[in-house]
Amino acid sequence: MKGLLLFLAGLLVGANVVYFLVRRECPAPRADQPMPVAETVAPVRVEPSPSPPVTTSTRAIAASPAAAPATQPVIAMPPSAIGMLLPVAGIKPSQLTDTFNQARGSERRHEALDIMAARGTPVVAAVDGKVEKLFTSKQGGLTIYEFDPAATYAYYYAHLDRYAAGLVEGMPLKRGDVIGYVGSTGNANPEAPHLHFAIFELGPEKHWWQGTAINPYPLLTTPR
Repeated sequence: MKGLLLFLAGLLVGANVVYFLVRRECPAPRADQPMPVAETVAPVRVEPSPSPPVTTSTRAIAASPAAAPATQPVIAMPPSAIGMLLPVAGIKPSQLTDTFNQARGSERRHEALDIMAARGTPVVAAVDGKVEKLFTSKQGGLTIYEFDPAATYAYYYAHLDRYAAGLVEGMPLKRGDVIGYVGSTGNANPEAPHLHFAIFELGPEKHWWQGTAINPYPLLTTPR
């Protein structure tokens, strides 16, 4: 019996020693120290697929301002030419060719528009005005000089085959009035009848034969 008691006492002493050693290696947490929290695994975030890389050219386009719309060229227009008619019946603006700066001989420019058409095609007044001069010349053949209502600009029709019936100097004209017919009089090629059409700004003297030429082509082909 005595031996059993000694054995039990030895076990108790050994257990206390083991407990003491364990407490020394793992001290109890202080009251002001938070308990350790089990580590959690952050959820995996799935990123969207990246956009295609922006190239230099694409970046330049994106950074550039929107392109300005195309505009029509600004043309100095005689006030009387607003609403001006193409002076040969049946001819469309798309059929015209700009002959204003073409050479005529070695010393001068054409300074007019040649409107090709069949002989006898009606020629009409391009604007309101009056017949200032009916004249026949070696170069222009049968011609008409029309002044606008303010006598600031002259409209010149040349190489006519004949005048319209009843046309006389000083006669008032309305835009679209028939004043003559396409021909090839003067120095025009008989095989290529056409209307030689010119516009010029008159000087202070108001000479019907003299002025500063204006190109009719953009006035007849630019939408207004």
